Amino acid sequence: MPERVYIFDTTLRDGEQSPGISLGFREKLEIAEQLEKLGVDIIEAGFPATSQGDFEAVQGIARKIRGSVICALARACDEDIERAWEAIKDAENPRIHTFLSTSDIHLKYQLKKSREEVVEIAKSAVKKARSYCPNVEFSPMDATRSDPNFLYKVIEVAIEEGASVINIPDTVGYSIPEEFAELIRGVIENVSGIEKVILSVHCHDDLGLAVANSIAAISVGARQVECAVNGIGERAGNASLEEIVMAIKVRKDRLGVKTGIDTKEISRTSRLVSLLTGYPVQPNKAIVGKNAFAHESGIHQDGVLKERTTYEIMHASDIGLATSDIVLGKHSGRHAFKEQLERLGFYLGEKELNQAFKRFKELADKKGTSLSGGDIEAIALEYIRTEGQQWKLAGYEVHSGGKDAPPSATITLEREGERRTERAIGDGMVDATCKAIRQALGIEANLISFTVEAITGGLDALGDVTIQLEVEGRQVVGRGVSTDIVEASARAYLNAVNKVLR
Repeated sequence: MPERVYIFDTTLRDGEQSPGISLGFREKLEIAEQLEKLGVDIIEAGFPATSQGDFEAVQGIARKIRGSVICALARACDEDIERAWEAIKDAENPRIHTFLSTSDIHLKYQLKKSREEVVEIAKSAVKKARSYCPNVEFSPMDATRSDPNFLYKVIEVAIEEGASVINIPDTVGYSIPEEFAELIRGVIENVSGIEKVILSVHCHDDLGLAVANSIAAISVGARQVECAVNGIGERAGNASLEEIVMAIKVRKDRLGVKTGIDTKEISRTSRLVSLLTGYPVQPNKAIVGKNAFAHESGIHQDGVLKERTTYEIMHASDIGLATSDIVLGKHSGRHAFKEQLERLGFYLGEKELNQAFKRFKELADKKGTSLSGGDIEAIALEYIRTEGQQWKLAGYEVHSGGKDAPPSATITLEREGERRTERAIGDGMVDATCKAIRQALGIEANLISFTVEAITGGLDALGDVTIQLEVEGRQVVGRGVSTDIVEASARAYLNAVNKVLR
């Protein structure tokens, strides 16, 4: 039987550290539930010591999720470890993940500690974590730029104090595959007690080698891989979960290992994370990009039509891409809408379902044709990410202007019975609409990026707008959907602003 490689997902922790991503509790829980359905072994739910919001999100996930290990990150200090344990203590399978830098560059400029001090801190941190929880993971941060002999020593201390998982991170994405494999071999051959623990890797993609480095580590004995859906994360991101999993599946002849992932849930997980984080998936992204199973070249098309395997190494159905799509129109009822949502994996409460159905009817009337699964999914996600008392777009009126009249917009916002109406003039209708929202809410925001995509093909397609703003020193991403680009822009802008206000 092939050996098992455990998939450790850090979408909700390292992934959320991507600039502009600001997930609320309900959004995090929705992703966690989908990760559980995907078959992820360990979900790193967050970093509880960083904020009360993150603490509550980790705690809520720990209390809800039962199929996966729930992990909380903590620096190597008592306060962080205590906070992490408080957040995950109700989990069915809790894990504390503590970390400490081991490279000389980090010791000198960041920690300002000697090697001897770092050894003692690591020893104390693992011992503290182990006193709360039998499942403890230790990471020597910046391991790939650390002196190997010192790295071995710190790892040995962590194992002696009871760590059950040792994770080797390529924190700054510095390593190349052959070099990283050599480092992992060195740990296996030189660390006393390494056979008692699971050896893990966590690779960043600064040189575009995170997946390659992870696969190289698996080939020499690593049995846990830390990764994120769509490869999101700090700077250039993490190793991509879907790429790791499908590489293991497609090249089982070479790697001889397996995962517990239900690959048919990959596509939906990718779309969910993209929609909730506001980070679109590039078209040519491996596995989940919209071009991953598209063939433009005549030679390729001819080959695939004759025999799929001539130009495809996996089938679209392997990752859960539907071969058929149920469509709903303006005459479809609430029951059919609810069934389609559940087919797509969305289970809304009564209030949310009623709101989503009303929005579906509005869009179906505007579009005049049937709505696809992608359209309905986008509608559902508008209401999944509605959290607490948020401002909603109650109405808008725009004028494109003319020779003597500049473009203008009048918007009405509503929250818990309170209404605000504001008019603004701008360079265009979208600019005027966003200015009116800013004036109504009394905030300052700088636009960083603005993108528009069609969810489906055709002139009547729903427009999907993603806006990235800088508000009060924070970068936030908002997303909105409508047949009208101005309305979609207003919804996206408001979605981003609500993340700051909440």
